[in-house]
Order: sequence, then C-alpha cells, then structure tokens
Amino acid sequence: MTNTTANPPSGRQKPEKANLSNEAKSPVNSDLSSDQLVSFYRDMIRIRRFEERSLRAYQQGKIAGFLHLYIGQESIAVGCVSLMGENDHIITAYRDHGHALAVGMGMDECMAELYGKATGCSKGKGGSMHYFDPAKRYWGGHGIVGGQTPLGAGLAYALKYKEIEGCALCFLGDGAINQGAFHESLNLAALWDLPVVYIVENNGYSMGTSQERSSVHPDAGIAARAEGYKMNWAHINGESIFDVREGVISAMELAKSESKPSLLEIHTYRYQGHSIADANHKKYRTKEEIEDYRKNHDPIVLYRNYLIEAKILDENSTKEIDQAAKAEAEASAQFAEESPFPPESDILKDVYWEEDNPEKKTSSGRIFFND
Repeated sequence: MTNTTANPPSGRQKPEKANLSNEAKSPVNSDLSSDQLVSFYRDMIRIRRFEERSLRAYQQGKIAGFLHLYIGQESIAVGCVSLMGENDHIITAYRDHGHALAVGMGMDECMAELYGKATGCSKGKGGSMHYFDPAKRYWGGHGIVGGQTPLGAGLAYALKYKEIEGCALCFLGDGAINQGAFHESLNLAALWDLPVVYIVENNGYSMGTSQERSSVHPDAGIAARAEGYKMNWAHINGESIFDVREGVISAMELAKSESKPSLLEIHTYRYQGHSIADANHKKYRTKEEIEDYRKNHDPIVLYRNYLIEAKILDENSTKEIDQAAKAEAEASAQFAEESPFPPESDILKDVYWEEDNPEKKTSSGRIFFND
C-alpha cells in the first residue's frame, strides 16, 4: 500500500511487482489460517473459470447483450469481501460477476442470469450488469456509469442513521471518476461523515481510452482527488490480495470507528475488452503490455506461487482446485441451458414493489400507462 504522504510521479501510478511474502506479514494477514488462505485462492479461481465459461457461452450465441468480464481483477473482490462483517454492505457497477461470486452467490444462479433464464438471480430480467442478493448485503450490479456511487452513500447513511456499526463498500471503475454523481457523492459523504469506502478499480482504460487521455487529476493519481473533499485516500496494488486486504481494512476501520469516508485507488488490469463487444481492445494497447501483465502481474499466478513457496499448497492441489472450478462452471452452463425462460406473463412483475404487493400499497393512481 502506498502512503498518502508520498509524492509519486505524474501519470497513472502503476505499482511495482508485488512482494506477497512481505505483504503477508502485515497485521491483517499474518494470522490467517492455511484454510483461509486456500479459500481465497479457490474463490479467485472460481471467478476466473466462471468468467471464461461465460465468455465461451457468449461466443456460442447463448448470451446476448453486454458481458463485462472480471478476468485479471479477481484479487480485489475476494480480498475486500474477506474483510466484510455482518453489518457491512457492498455495491458495484456493471463488471459485477466477481463480486457476486465472492459474497457467496452460486454459479448456477449467476450463469442462468446471463442466459436470461427464470432461475437467474434477477429472474432473467437483469442480465450481466444486474446481479443482486440482498440477503448477502450485495446491492448490485448497476448499468449506469457512476450510478451506484450515490447509492453507496445512501447505504452508509442508513447505517449511520440507524446507529449500526458497519460500512458500505462502493466499487467503481476509473471510467466513472468524471461523472457528476460521483463527485456529488464524495461531497455528501465527506460533509455528513458517512461510513463509506469508495474503491476505484483502476484498470487503466475507460472503455478504449487510456486514463492519461481521458482524465486530468493530481500528480498523485485519481485517489488524490479526495483532497478536494478533505477525505482519506490511498493507493493499493491490486495484484496482491494481501495489499488489497491491508489497504482496505484501514479504510473500513476508519469508517466504523470514526464514521469517515475514504477513496481508494486499486491498480489492476483487465485482459479482455471493456465488454465482449469491445473488439478493438488489442488495438488501443499493445500485445507486449497485455503479455507483461499476464506474465509478471497476474494476481492468481502470483498468489499461487506464494502458496506453493509457503508449502500451503503444491502443484497437484492447485490443479485439483482448478479442475473443480472448471467443472462447477461447466455444470452452471448446463443448468442455465436447461432452465426455462421467464414467461411472457411476468413482463410487468418485479417493476414496482406496490404492484407486486397490492395489500401493502399506500399510493393511488396509475402505475403502468396501459392501465
């Protein structure tokens, strides 16, 4: 984790290669059991294999619409979710599959949602960008760029209003940092001392535009914009799950103990395009750049090497975990294939709460224009 008092050079603050052996010694990581360490690896692998299987389904014409993959960023969702307590909440943008699996949603319901099937987590009506599971305090999955940022502030406001000790983790991409709603949210969060942690997953590209071409920000990077709101901020190396945990826990503790917001910039990389419809993703970045991240900065490869060097896992056990994740992803695709589509009669359901719960309706007037 980079100290906020440092003066890093201008431009995107690309981290040096992580040193997981050192980062594992930090207080939040040093007491982790072997079972916990292995569970992090399993969760990261499950996310990647799910995303790879969903990519294949999209290419086969089984999935329509948008598909934003999380391949390359797995350590962030898994690391952050591993720190959540019973009163903590999470909300994110449209690259939401990794967060959903990290909080414990099943592959079946997630894959079925991609297929638009009734067995999906949003009954086949949300698709890739709209995963939800309120029971796990996971509030989406939002398709409007930056649209989740005021909702993240709202979750934090509810915690503070109800005097519940918890915090809201609100994720966004670097492409959302110039949205007005994002800055309005930071302003209110700082003004009202809301227990929210804004986490920018900076993969370097706003769709197909590099950060250097799309944004003006302080030399210290995106996170330093928090200075304008007198807000805590930090840089985090996203290729290390240990650095993610160390940086995020500090912000969560600040939110819970002092009800103060933070803005964290986690440096990461996506191997695929902005979405699968982004056919030019190898044209706005070089082949050498992509290969360098795959070879030297992949969070799963680095973490696997650490676990093997620490003799927590060996080559055979990592292969077994990988094979199990592939089998689970394949089974989820079969489940989605065999599931029914929502009936046409359900098209007006799950739109307005009062319409679906008429016995509790308190308003009057038309709900649908064809009433």
